[in-house]
Amino acid sequence: MAENNSIYDFDFLDIDGNMVELSIFKGKPLLIVNTASRCGFTPQYEGLQNLFTKYRKTDLTIIATTSNSFNQEFDNPDDIKKICLVNYNIGFITSSPIEVKGENIHPIYKWIENSYNKSPKWNFYKYLFNRSGELEESWSSITKPDSKKIINKIEKLI
Repeated sequence: MAENNSIYDFDFLDIDGNMVELSIFKGKPLLIVNTASRCGFTPQYEGLQNLFTKYRKTDLTIIATTSNSFNQEFDNPDDIKKICLVNYNIGFITSSPIEVKGENIHPIYKWIENSYNKSPKWNFYKYLFNRSGELEESWSSITKPDSKKIINKIEKLI
């Protein structure tokens, strides 16, 4: 297997079970957030949707990677969809549940860990990748998705 050098070298299953190849976003900035439906930070979905709405006419792509790595996500994608669609009317790409830490860590998060020495300590860690597919900046759960510091970084990339 070839070495992964950028975020665009990965793929995952979306919430509907369709393969999403990040290579289709090559040259575009990506904001990837590990999410969970039963977390104290779950209301941040609203901030992510605000970003999605604000930047939908740009080439920024927002991706929520749902995960039960911290025991706060449903196993059934239909239950996750109910939270995302009914409560937050999510329009951005959402993955089927993946592991963001541990033995079965998804290759995206293993690469982030190996390449940048970054790993989510909890749900709603945010990773912003530049147009070259390199990590530009990351933020912890306490930083809201539509905070000024994240918006300022996004503005520099788009």
